[in-house]
Amino acid sequence: MSNESIHCKKMRGYIHITTLLLYYSLSITADCARFSYKEPYRPRRHSSAAFQNPFVDKSHGSLISHLENARALASSWWQDTLNLQNAEESRSRTLIFNPGANGADPTGNSDSTAELQLTINQAFEVASRNNLMPGVADLGGVEVHLAGGQYAISKPLTLPDQGGGNVVIRGGTLRATSSFPSDRFLIELGSPQLREEWVRLGGKLANSHGQPAFENIALQNLMLDANFTAGGILLLNPIRTTIANCYITHFSSSGISVHGGHETFIQTSFLGQHITTGSDPGERSFSGTAILLDSNDNAVTDVVIFSAQTAIEILGQANIITGVHCYNKATGWGGVGIMIRQGAAQNRMLGCYLDYTGIVLEETRQITITNSFFLGDAFVLLRATGNPDVVGLSIVDNMFSGGNHGVPIVQTKGSFSHVKQTCVDDNSATGMALRSTRARVSVAGFGSNWTADLSETLLFPTSIAHVQYSFFASNENATDSSSVFPSHALQSVKATSITVASDIPVHAIVSFNVDQSTYSESETMYVA
Repeated sequence: MSNESIHCKKMRGYIHITTLLLYYSLSITADCARFSYKEPYRPRRHSSAAFQNPFVDKSHGSLISHLENARALASSWWQDTLNLQNAEESRSRTLIFNPGANGADPTGNSDSTAELQLTINQAFEVASRNNLMPGVADLGGVEVHLAGGQYAISKPLTLPDQGGGNVVIRGGTLRATSSFPSDRFLIELGSPQLREEWVRLGGKLANSHGQPAFENIALQNLMLDANFTAGGILLLNPIRTTIANCYITHFSSSGISVHGGHETFIQTSFLGQHITTGSDPGERSFSGTAILLDSNDNAVTDVVIFSAQTAIEILGQANIITGVHCYNKATGWGGVGIMIRQGAAQNRMLGCYLDYTGIVLEETRQITITNSFFLGDAFVLLRATGNPDVVGLSIVDNMFSGGNHGVPIVQTKGSFSHVKQTCVDDNSATGMALRSTRARVSVAGFGSNWTADLSETLLFPTSIAHVQYSFFASNENATDSSSVFPSHALQSVKATSITVASDIPVHAIVSFNVDQSTYSESETMYVA
């Protein structure tokens, strides 16, 4: 409705109401004079008593009824007018930006890169007097809403150079065209300087990243199709960023790549290079990494990764992975579920589902894997690279299920010099071989030597830190000379073999309790 139409309606309303009120005033004055009332007659609303008054004739009751209707109509008209004005003001102050308003094509038939970039830029131009981090404007929750459209883009969508925070981008699909740059991502968050540095250093950032330009950016309910040409989302030095309810597919490099910054939450999302539900005939050729975390203090929660060479690769510290289901390329074909690179200490994997693909630890300091399920002979591999010590490793309370091929649930590659404050124990396995840093075994027989070989049980092949044993001598076929309880002692510890000897031959049961981990610097480890 045009402003002229609204103005005409207002004027007609003013004239109509003025006439009715004048008529009402004259009628009431005449009525008071007729019946000598000192006060004007005021009928009560919502009551018929006024029309039953013997001093009021039928014509006067009809007049009052008309006046009541007129006043109600006037009130309704004013309310409608105010509602219309409020709606117009609300539209003029909207903080939801739709790329369709800038001419973007929601069918994906034509390139909408420029229109989408313009829409994002407009959202970041919202005025604000408040800040999040110093220098990061709080834009109040402004939204870029794709409104369910499918948009084709030929180059990355970036956030404006001035930065900002408290922004949502959601609700649609972005598809890379065939001309999209192969070394870029559909959405890139980071300052121009960081993007230049990331390209110059071959996909990495220097150790010092400076002040974040963006904070509290939320990417929600998006489908990103990289068309086997590019990556999905690139985050450079982000802080408090959320990726939620997203579906990222057909990436050639990475689905989500996070470098620097901290506190990025990736949750309730699906990632896969190829759209499949498993048993894909092309699984051997899967490549790329679904999620790359070259960053500290992040969380990946309730995420499914259904195809990629590597599901999650972690280069940063203090990250937590919970409720993740990996059924990307199987371990037998060279795939990795979760890769912890050297230097990425203090990471935790809780309640995950490793489906025919396992976990590889190049870093074995303060790593926790617990309450997870490994299916299809999937296992945990400890790879000795760089620092050969194992300190604070915990692999406990997990379930393993395999195909009766004798695959150990935890394996090592290379040798480790020290094992400290480490526990691999209390796991359950069907169709796979248990491995542990703790072992409990009993040896029975007649003689003066009892040896327990724990090579099929202990994880590390050449070290034992603690040995406890109990010696139970039987009196079976005892003679006077042999009825004396024999003297016995721990005779030797060689690799994973332990021997207890007695001074005389007896029937005995010797039980061993072994731990491969030390708990203080002063403890001695038996190394073959």
